[in-house]
Amino acid sequence: MTSFDIDYTLGIFPILFKYIDITISMALIATAIALVIAIIIAIIKTFKIKFLSSFCDLYISFLRGTPLIVQLFLLYFGLPQILPIFSNLDAYSASIAGLSLHFSAYMAESIRGAISSIDKGQFEAASSLGMSKTQSFSHIILPQAIRVAIPSLMNNFIDLIKSTSLAFTLGVPEIMAKAQLEASSSYKYFEAFLAVALVYWVIVITFTYLQKRIEKRLNKAYSI
Repeated sequence: MTSFDIDYTLGIFPILFKYIDITISMALIATAIALVIAIIIAIIKTFKIKFLSSFCDLYISFLRGTPLIVQLFLLYFGLPQILPIFSNLDAYSASIAGLSLHFSAYMAESIRGAISSIDKGQFEAASSLGMSKTQSFSHIILPQAIRVAIPSLMNNFIDLIKSTSLAFTLGVPEIMAKAQLEASSSYKYFEAFLAVALVYWVIVITFTYLQKRIEKRLNKAYSI
């Protein structure tokens, strides 16, 4: 029976820390792209734009109904075979694209639900002030909806951070990939994967703290 090697576990942290920036950058870029896509989809579904609304339903159904790892493989290994223009797509970009598309489907439903929760009378109030439908939506309805959706969107972001660990299957040298490499070379699987689990845990705790700060700041004007 092999004993737990605490020195090895402590020694692997500096190795993992060198690749945290790759994990965080993937998460932040993918979240930004996903949020833009999600807002567009939410608007289309809210206003029930012909044809586009049906396409968005199909988009959400497919991305929520299939595993993320399958979507990553489709983008990185499958898409270049159908469209040669994507043959130069690198693993990092493919991972960001896959994460963005996958989580945009979840974020879109969160934002759409938040928009639906806003009192429709606010459209009438904005109209009475001479604002167009577009102006009232972009300046009044959407900002309130985003505030309502923040807890759900932050949960999606935290899930996205953890899902970046799948990028190692495409060859992205992020923290999960390095933990796998170290474990394979040393056969100390428990120590290596415990270390990477703790790193992810600290990252999630940090962003959860930031989430609470953001929510508190956004709700400050409504707590009077």
